[in-house]
Amino acid sequence: MFLDLPGAGPWRPDPPKPRITPKGEKVLVWIVALNLVLLLVAPIGGATVIHALIALFR
Repeated sequence: MFLDLPGAGPWRPDPPKPRITPKGEKVLVWIVALNLVLLLVAPIGGATVIHALIALFR
């Protein structure tokens, strides 16, 4: 009877982990910065739209 146990086979080195490129790092920084700006601006803009809709129906 065959029982496959983890680590029982021949040893293989782990494949290299993918690393982020400098261009990808810049894109990631811009995305994070945009999300932080939108985190501050979106509630204000949302409140303005809600107030405009309330004023429209009054």
